[in-house]
Amino acid sequence: MRDMLTNTAMLAIRSHYPQKYYGITSPISLAYPKEEDQILTGNLIEAMKPFGVFEDSEELNHRLVVLGKLNSLVKEWIAEVGEGKSLPRSLITNAGGKIFTFGSYRLGVHTKGADIDALCVAPRHVERTEFFQAFSEKLKQQGGVKALRAVEDAFVPVLKFKFDGIEIDLVFARLTLQTIPDNLDLRDDSRLRSLDIRCIRSLNGCRVTDEILHLVPNIENFRLTLRAIKLWAKQKGIYSNVLGFLGGVSWAMLVARTCQLYPNAVASTLIHKFFLVFSKWDWPNPVLLKQPEDSNLNLPVWDPRVNPADRFHLMPIITPAYPQQNSTYNVSTSTRAVIVEEFKQGLVVTEEIVSGKADWSKLFETPLFFQKYKHYIVLKATASTEAHHLEWIGLVESKIRVLVGNLERNDFITLAHVNPQSYSGIKDHQNQDEYICQWFIGVVFRKVEHADGVSIDLTDDIQAFTDTVYRQASNINMLKDGMTIEATHVKRRQLHQYLPAEVLLKKKRSLPDVGRNSSGSHSKRASLDGSSLDSSRENDAGTPFCSPTTLHKSSNESPAASEFYRNITPGNKTAASSVERNSSYASPDLCAISAVKPASSSSVCTIPNVFGGNMSPHFTTPPSNNPEVNGIPAVGSCCAVSKRPHSPTLEESPKKLKDMEEVSIGGEKPLPIPSINISRSQVLLVFNGCIM
Repeated sequence: MRDMLTNTAMLAIRSHYPQKYYGITSPISLAYPKEEDQILTGNLIEAMKPFGVFEDSEELNHRLVVLGKLNSLVKEWIAEVGEGKSLPRSLITNAGGKIFTFGSYRLGVHTKGADIDALCVAPRHVERTEFFQAFSEKLKQQGGVKALRAVEDAFVPVLKFKFDGIEIDLVFARLTLQTIPDNLDLRDDSRLRSLDIRCIRSLNGCRVTDEILHLVPNIENFRLTLRAIKLWAKQKGIYSNVLGFLGGVSWAMLVARTCQLYPNAVASTLIHKFFLVFSKWDWPNPVLLKQPEDSNLNLPVWDPRVNPADRFHLMPIITPAYPQQNSTYNVSTSTRAVIVEEFKQGLVVTEEIVSGKADWSKLFETPLFFQKYKHYIVLKATASTEAHHLEWIGLVESKIRVLVGNLERNDFITLAHVNPQSYSGIKDHQNQDEYICQWFIGVVFRKVEHADGVSIDLTDDIQAFTDTVYRQASNINMLKDGMTIEATHVKRRQLHQYLPAEVLLKKKRSLPDVGRNSSGSHSKRASLDGSSLDSSRENDAGTPFCSPTTLHKSSNESPAASEFYRNITPGNKTAASSVERNSSYASPDLCAISAVKPASSSSVCTIPNVFGGNMSPHFTTPPSNNPEVNGIPAVGSCCAVSKRPHSPTLEESPKKLKDMEEVSIGGEKPLPIPSINISRSQVLLVFNGCIM
């Protein structure tokens, strides 16, 4: 009776004071949590603890001490700069300077051993060059600072270092103020006036993070929900902005939007609603936490009414701070398909959890990536020294989405799913002076009707990717002897040649394996993903695509093949295919052909006129049936956009997708991708086989 009276009194109090609404729409539900919701939330916390997502008080205090030391160093350095420029003593004394944090640490969802994203804000008399030179030297003099590295040519220039064991990424912003007070509010748009674009980019991280925290109704519920969603995304292999999935800020905004729609719900309910909302979201309609505002500073913002490129973004999630940007610019057709499928699976699992048919550990199980597809492309980056290796794999990884985009644009490929986790390979199969990193891309081929066989040429797709990487490395003077890239097509049963047994024999699991790569060592870059493989073995190798001959020796050439002619019918289009005999690059079961690709269906993009409402691009395409491929749905009517890793030109048209299924790939012998110097008449066909 007392509990009933208490609940009645609480409801009366709540109804007396109108609740504040967040977001661009009113909430879906204002329901308050029930006792079973609180119990489920407690169970969620216990299920997450083994994964190391919570720091203890000692670790948290250590981070605060390190940030305090760094803040003091910044103030000392700014005063020294002022003295060197003979500024008035009063100005030097009050110049200030401050360290702000952003990212997962500022949101309060960082994990054990995670780095800290920080911003150094300085007054107007401090130059950016002084930050990367004088302050960098000051840091080197500190006993606790190690592995200091300046990355001045990055999109957002940064100092990377370890301070008393804590990894810190420090960016710099110079404001137009004479002094930097300790109570400075960076959310004020006027702070951006007359700033260098690099400073605006540096400030953006803090401004977005602070804005997110101001736009959620309950910060603690938001934080616990975000911890769970980030853990789930890492386990499912869809947490990687650089590879075209979603990064930390994107996941934070999706969770924040869920909190706005269910402002009184606790974490267990919010997770279920998260999957309910976004498994049914009509992409590419944008996710917005608030109505975009114009601060009249003439900075470029995301606006599909004005910017043609913005109309082709596939999964827009818009940052709430000015200048508003799409945080998911790198998302491609394949990565969106994978993410949406995981949303749907997450909804199924959370419904089982809510109904008592499963526990939270099921949500955090890792998928069987190496059982999911029949065909894979293995991308291997090699360097001769450890220092070169770290630089090289960073560049190669940042360009993998270019390869995925190239594969997506191939008329015979419907899905290219890259696994964010990298692997070091089998030590017995590599030289002692080689440092190797491997990525795996699952490939699904389009159904080709009314044909006995089909050959698929990936020469240009792979070559364009390697050209991009080598060109970028050359432009920034990174390219060194021994740096090579090799891409190889393999079947599922051949993966044992590239991965150790302990990786391949892993079963579906939800065991904590946070922040470790395949060799067992800690890695900030490694994501969470399980792997499993059937135990079949073959002696044949895959189909390698090698680095340019100017940097890397090409593979052995294959014997010649007989000349023949075939007609293939991709979809409902008929393309005549002729095969040229090539004694240098053909083999008995892989034959070079020159196929006429089917024409892409036309499309029309219409621009909506209500900002903040329905702002998605609308495409007019002929109707088609799009069944699921390997458990992943093909792009449907709401997703009928061009296969691409980035915004296309206006002349590009979305590709029409027909009935899809895998193509059985024949030809087990290795064949090299030709180097840059090889003529088109010598280009080989990568895949040749029969329809399943």
